[in-house]
Amino acid sequence: MTETETGPASGLAIDPEETIDLLQQMVKIPSPYFEEHDLAEFVYDWLDDRDLDPEYHHVSEPEITEYEGDNVVARLEGSDPDAPTLLLNAHMDTVKLVEDWAEDPCSGRIEDGKLYGQGACDMKGGLAAVMKAFEALAESDRELRGDVLLTAVVDEEGPYGLGTDRLIRDGLTDDCDAAVVTEPGPILAQEDLDNPALLLGARGRFLYDITVKGKAAHGSQPHKGVSALVDAGRLAEGLTEIEVGSHDKLGDGSVCPLMLESGSQTLSVPERARLMVDRHVVVGETAESVRADAEEVVAELDLESEVEISFREAPDPGIKYGPYVTDEDHELVGALQDATREVAGVDPELGYFASVGDFNYLGDRAGLPTVIVGPDGENIHGAGEFVYTDEVVEVAEIVTEAAAEFCG
Repeated sequence: MTETETGPASGLAIDPEETIDLLQQMVKIPSPYFEEHDLAEFVYDWLDDRDLDPEYHHVSEPEITEYEGDNVVARLEGSDPDAPTLLLNAHMDTVKLVEDWAEDPCSGRIEDGKLYGQGACDMKGGLAAVMKAFEALAESDRELRGDVLLTAVVDEEGPYGLGTDRLIRDGLTDDCDAAVVTEPGPILAQEDLDNPALLLGARGRFLYDITVKGKAAHGSQPHKGVSALVDAGRLAEGLTEIEVGSHDKLGDGSVCPLMLESGSQTLSVPERARLMVDRHVVVGETAESVRADAEEVVAELDLESEVEISFREAPDPGIKYGPYVTDEDHELVGALQDATREVAGVDPELGYFASVGDFNYLGDRAGLPTVIVGPDGENIHGAGEFVYTDEVVEVAEIVTEAAAEFCG
């Protein structure tokens, strides 16, 4: 859709050139997780220049990461306090800048309908889309009965998702009724999809952090010791044989050993080892069942070493990536389907996300019906990352129309 086709007729015009210019400016600002200050300031100023009343929402985690940062939030107030409130969520951070780029990783170069840069697809394209959608809703003649809350958050790519976690813990999501997250969708879906697409759920994730304690001995006489390294290796292999859960929408869970650390002396049987294992889960699998699965593997292996099974340390016990599914018949899904038909002239494909992100916090912890709809690209988290510029504009238009219907 172009601005001259259906945007002005609906009273919710998105200017494609302005949208891509906004995206390009943000891609040119490096914002690896824990280093988002400059981009947060840019987002704040952009909203403030348009009289959209942004506020900084402070994020502090002093114990593990010693992180201090700021989300940027803004609200459009509707006319009816009983009407639904819609949350628009996008993260400002990227992964750490990858060294293998053949050009400036923050160039924002545009070629053949693709805009290049670290985070261009994941997810500054989605961030630009919701910012322009928020602006269009504010400028529209169409009445909003319900509120629209925009949250540009920090640290989605980091270890704990501290930005959206803090939104939830500080109660900013308490009055919301549903959420849209503009992460790239089809490229990270459980199955092959093409945009426009709506992702209605995601698997969850636990991270086993396992300590294995053996018995030290001289390396020339290994039979006198118990190698924590060998036992940890056996345990890593055994965990991959767990019978994971399955779900008709989310597919199967998965187990993937990530790290094995052991041994620091040149001629000693390793006394200790540390094993970290990723466990993606589906609805119905809990922390208790996931721990029990690992304990059963340990019992079956009958290892000589002592094994302590725990989960990765987190700043708060409530920080977890739980799986969730949004009902296909939910009002927000219907609004997004209607908007996609109006903007793109087709029905959106429906699917489910393969991994985890802030949408898990919103869909599971906050209990919000949550839909992922975002522009696609390639090379996410890697050198050569790009986003399709036409999809950035299309997502902005879809979100704008859907928000107007859901809150109108």
